[in-house]
Amino acid sequence: MDDRALLELRPWLRHYEPGVPKTIVYPARPLQHLLDDAAGRYPDRPAVTFFGRDLTYKTLRDLVDRFAGGLQALGLQPGERVSLHLPNCPQFVIAYYGTLKAGGVVVPFNPLYVEREIAGQLADCGASIAVTLDLFAGRVMAAKAGSRLEHIIVTRINEFFPAPLRLLYPLRARRRGEWPRITPDATTHPFKATTAGAPVAVQADQRNTDTAVLLYTGGTTGTPKAAMLTHGNLVANAYQSAHWYVTPPDATGTTVGVLPLFHSYAMTVVMNGTLLRGGRMVLLPRFEAEAVLKIIARYRPDQLPGVPTLYNALASHPAVGRYDLSSVRACISGAAALPAEVQSRFERVTGGSLVEGYGLTEASPVTHVNPLAGQRKPGSIGIPVPDTDARVVDLEGGTTTLPTGEAGELVVRGPQVMAGYWNKLTETAAALRDEWLFTGDVARMDEDGFFYIVDRKKEMLITGGLNVYPREVEEVLFAHPAVLEAALVGIPDPHKGEVGRAFVVLRPGAQATEEEILAHCRERLARYKVPKGIEFRESLPKSLIGKVLRRVLAEEARAGQL
Repeated sequence: MDDRALLELRPWLRHYEPGVPKTIVYPARPLQHLLDDAAGRYPDRPAVTFFGRDLTYKTLRDLVDRFAGGLQALGLQPGERVSLHLPNCPQFVIAYYGTLKAGGVVVPFNPLYVEREIAGQLADCGASIAVTLDLFAGRVMAAKAGSRLEHIIVTRINEFFPAPLRLLYPLRARRRGEWPRITPDATTHPFKATTAGAPVAVQADQRNTDTAVLLYTGGTTGTPKAAMLTHGNLVANAYQSAHWYVTPPDATGTTVGVLPLFHSYAMTVVMNGTLLRGGRMVLLPRFEAEAVLKIIARYRPDQLPGVPTLYNALASHPAVGRYDLSSVRACISGAAALPAEVQSRFERVTGGSLVEGYGLTEASPVTHVNPLAGQRKPGSIGIPVPDTDARVVDLEGGTTTLPTGEAGELVVRGPQVMAGYWNKLTETAAALRDEWLFTGDVARMDEDGFFYIVDRKKEMLITGGLNVYPREVEEVLFAHPAVLEAALVGIPDPHKGEVGRAFVVLRPGAQATEEEILAHCRERLARYKVPKGIEFRESLPKSLIGKVLRRVLAEEARAGQL
């Protein structure tokens, strides 16, 4: 296809920056070869930096190979699942690529999940081995019943600290009561021991179409399910993301990894994309604004992938003027709409470019980004990344492409689109139709080929960049003996973008306070999923067929904020 024909099909191509290809040649190799290739080219470069300690590419590859060998020694077979219950730390990177190299499938978990949440996903994915931080090991062990879990590999957060800090950390942790005692046995193994043996002897035979990662998402229905992301999907999206940023000659190649690696965005943009370029990841296990400012001033990163709340916190920090942030060149904001004020304020303090992008777990996840140079449009999610087609179709049947400016469902196709949902054929058929992924988001495209998200067809909330599914929270609310009806809606929040507010109808004669119901939720949900408030009602607004009208509740809740 010549450039003119390609431009007719994808009119937004004229907005590509010089140096960004329209199409990319993707190597037909498993995902873990991104690390192998980088280690072969740059063995002595820092690959991961954690609390001041560097792991070179050569060291990282050796640890990955040994971890893969350790998994095979525990009996891991090709295609079996390994669940990761880890914050951002070198162990996550080692376990992720080690699992792939051993022929396994990675299943990242949010480490903040409580026992009920862990048990549900373990039962669904059928993981045979789990890798967890000691602080979360008790929850994983308690959730083991009813699952196929046979082995639990346990690590401590200080395992890859530099020597002085590694020795001091246990003293502080014991004073805080955060140093649980883990006794190795036939099913519980130290992470250090797993990486101490022989490296993997023979890598599993893997194809581009084989599943590499099962990543849980709400999909288009709000019910958590696992997207099957293949080696080909993730390699393609790493290349697509890396090509969007044309590296200047004086770039350091350093990326700040504060977004959680268990999330699809950080997995691709922070981890896979950085290793593809042979760059350095500076990892932080949790977000603290001043700690990130110090990291930027010390390590001079080019890239800082984030979410609006992160950029807002950094630009608004009272100490921001004390730090040199001028190294930051490219920041792509995802997970929620980027306010224009946050964008302009952050660009003023860094001198870099902050643009909005879009993606979803089912697409590995990146599909759209605003150009980092040249034309961009505030409020827009930008244009499709290379080799990605997008269009807007009617909401009823999804068969008619709508004209420019008209709102409908956003559908996309490209090499990064998932193979389907794990063990869910009906949901897969609804989301994937003739190679097009139906995103569940309502969007429009303007005359220049820029896309805009208008609303969510699905009812998921995004709070602080993390997904919250109303149905899951409502089920927990309904489990309270005093609750008759419940609904969760999202309301704007200046810090987290959006938070959940619950509306509750009590059973006749029952009594419960707001704090009692919130305490009930805290026991059964990760902290970020717990509603930020409870409003008691005598009834909830419903349609003629009895469906709760969440939109009405959301409008009333927002009006109450004014």
